[in-house]
This record gives sequence, C-alpha cells and structure tokens, in this order.
Amino acid sequence: MAAGYAELLRTRHAARLLVGTLIGRLPNGTGPIAIVLFTRAEGGSYSLAGALAAAYGVANAVGQPLLGRAVDLFGQPRVQLPAAVVSALGMVWLALAGTGSVAVAYGAVVVAGLFTPPLEGGLRALWPGVLGHREERVHAAYAMDAVAQEVMFTVGPLLVTLFVALWDPAAALLVINAIGVLGALSVVVSEPSRAWRSAPREAHWLGALRSRGLLALLGSFFFVGTALGSITVAGVAYADGHGGQAVYGWLMAALGLGALAGGVVYGARQWPGAPERRLRMLVALLAVCYLPLVLVPGPVLMTVFAALAGVFLAPALACAFIVVDRHAPAGTVTEAFSWLVTFFGVGAAIGTAAAGPSVEAGGTAMGFAVAGVAGGAALLVLMATQRVLAGGTSGGSAGGSSGGSSENDRNDARELGFRTEQKA
Repeated sequence: MAAGYAELLRTRHAARLLVGTLIGRLPNGTGPIAIVLFTRAEGGSYSLAGALAAAYGVANAVGQPLLGRAVDLFGQPRVQLPAAVVSALGMVWLALAGTGSVAVAYGAVVVAGLFTPPLEGGLRALWPGVLGHREERVHAAYAMDAVAQEVMFTVGPLLVTLFVALWDPAAALLVINAIGVLGALSVVVSEPSRAWRSAPREAHWLGALRSRGLLALLGSFFFVGTALGSITVAGVAYADGHGGQAVYGWLMAALGLGALAGGVVYGARQWPGAPERRLRMLVALLAVCYLPLVLVPGPVLMTVFAALAGVFLAPALACAFIVVDRHAPAGTVTEAFSWLVTFFGVGAAIGTAAAGPSVEAGGTAMGFAVAGVAGGAALLVLMATQRVLAGGTSGGSAGGSSGGSSENDRNDARELGFRTEQKA
C-alpha cells in the first residue's frame, strides 16, 4: 500500500504539489481553533470566540467556489497566490487589532475566510496532467489526497497549540499564515500550476452547478458533513461524563486514525465498476458505522466505535472526487471541487449547531443519533438520484491540462474519460 503511494510521489512534481498544497491549506485547517484561542487570550467570551470562528467558516464557504471559478477563468497563479496573501493579511489584521473592536474582529476573520485560496480544488485539477492522464493513477492520487487531509487536520491543531505554548496566540496566527503563504507560493510557481489551463467553458451564471449529477453529489456530502460536525459536539458531551478532555482527544484521534487507515487501504488497489455505484456502497457503510455510537458504551469500546465511524470517510471522499471529476461541466473543475468543500463544510457547521440542542434534549445518545440520521440522509440522496448520477460524464479535471501532450496521449485520455487540450 505504502509502495503504491511512494510510486505516485516519485512522479515529477507530485510530492511538491501535495506537500505545498497541504502547507498552503494549514491556515484553513487550523483557522477556527487559532481564532478561538486568540479570542480567549484577548479576554473575549466563548460566545464571541465561537461566533468569530463561525464567521470565518461561513466566509470560507462563500469564497471557495467564487475563487475556484476565478481559477478556472484566469489560471492558478493569478488567483491562488494573491488570495493567500490577502487571507493572511486578514489574520494579521486580527492579530494586531485584537478583539477590542468586535466589528474590526469580524471584518478581519471575514477577509481571511473569504480569500482562502482554493488550493484543494486546484490540486485535484492538476493531478491528471501530472500523472499522465492515467485513470488508475489519478484515482490513487485522489485516495492519497484524502489520506493527506486527515494527516493535516490531525497535525495542524497540534502545531497551533505548540506555537501558542512557545509564543502566544497572536504569534501563532502570524506564523501559521506566513507558512500558508509559502505553501501557496510553492504550488503556483511550479511548472504544472503555471502551465495548467482550464478547458473552454460554456458561459453560464450557474457555472459548475448546472450539472445535475454534481448537485446530487453535493446534496449527499452536505449530510456527510452534517454527520461529522455532530460527532465533534456529541463527543464533547460524552467526554464530560466519561473522563473529560483526555477521552475527547482519544475519540477524535480514533476517528481520524480510522479515516487514515480506510483511505490507505482504499487507495492500495483498483476498484472495478462505476464510481457512482461504489460511492453508494461506501456512503451506506459510512452511515451504518455511525449507528454504534448511539450505544454510548465505556471509553474503550467507544474509542473503537469512533475509529469504525471514520474508516469509510476517506474512501467516500476519494470516490467523491472521482465523481466530481466525471460530472463537472468542462472548464469548471476547480469550481466544482471547491463546491464540494463548501457543501461539506456548511453541512459540518449545521451538524455542530444541531448536535448541541439534541444533547440538551435527549442526552449524549441523541447527539450521536444526529450523525446516524445524517448518514442515512446522505445515502437516501444518492439512492434517489441514481439515474442522474448514472448519466453522461464530462471528464472535468482533465479538461484543464498542463498542455503540450501528444496526439496519442490525447487519444488515450479520451479512452479513459478525460478531456485534454493543447496549451494556448
């Protein structure tokens, strides 16, 4: 399994692009916790800290697809690096101004969230060109991408707390965002990023959202995000009655470790059949694995259940990337991937909001029940839209190639369901 990923990373530019993207996304992955720690250090209430983190998340959800569309129109370097710099300046503004003026604090986090560069979608648009438009390698890269996300979301918060311990929350904000700009810079000065061009696109105000198949996928992953968001809150309620913060840390670590293991196994082999059908199976397994959490057993068994709940998350995400690639209208690939990030994130925010009242009304088990219901809803969306998802594909991500491919390469790409174009 590791050998397969190592082979991908030995491909020219692959390791640089993956690592650069992860580093560039570090401010986004750590933004909420960094904002909360900074606000509390400034003497702000938990309510203000949560509200500022929520404002950052909403702004990020709005900005990702808009910037993704700009990338498709104008290329990666012209959008990704300026956006990363402006986003970092928003956090610098927060660190220097503090939270004494609530309006200024809100303005700073909104700027930081709105201009977060869509590096995640940009990387997935680059994979086909970097990996020679070989379908099996691109699919393995999507799985590796999903695994790397789990690593980033595990390591990122640890880095924030380390920087806070070494310096202070304001310094942590500055350092994390400076590192993020360097990561974005590493990506956009690379040859694949500079050469990438989106396929010609039809002028349409809906952009990627005119694809019915993509809308079906986004609807499903909205509920997957809801499930994940609810678990983070229900986990706090569980830990309060079973040992405190240490137990919560174990539960979240187990959830991430399960996703990491599932992604590694999933990416280690080629899977037959249509990815849309495989996605239904993965989401069904994901939904089923949320159900044992409702039993709220002792900490040891609950940790096992948390790991089980994470096992099919990374594989489902990796498969979803393939489905996005197949259903994104030509010329909208970065925007389409950015919409997936947005719907997943908004779903997680709603899950977080829904779990609190559920716990208060029916206890910890009811909080975890939100995850089970949301997982079932995600599966129902895919079941109800089977015919839409089984429709024609548009080969989105290879619609923007790095250019210069031979005629034979283009013929091979068409056979794999990809579209390529010569660099203008």
